[in-house]
Amino acid sequence: MPIAVLTSKGQMTIPKEIRKALNLKPSEKVIIVVEGNQAVIKPLRGNILDIAGSVSLTDEEKPIDFRKVREDVRKKIAKKAATGR
Repeated sequence: MPIAVLTSKGQMTIPKEIRKALNLKPSEKVIIVVEGNQAVIKPLRGNILDIAGSVSLTDEEKPIDFRKVREDVRKKIAKKAATGR
């Protein structure tokens, strides 16, 4: 069973065999989901096409603020990765 050590700054290195099992590459992001007294590491993958049609804008929000849309997409992808939905 691989073990990771927490640094004084709260950082850790994901062990090589875990990175390999999750197919994690340098600079990729992961999401950590707390389930009871456990933390589960999940790769944060996906793109805007994964949630097509899920971001809606009111007439007041037009013209489109793409920074807001990107942030909404990022949050929805993270939620989807965390919950599987």
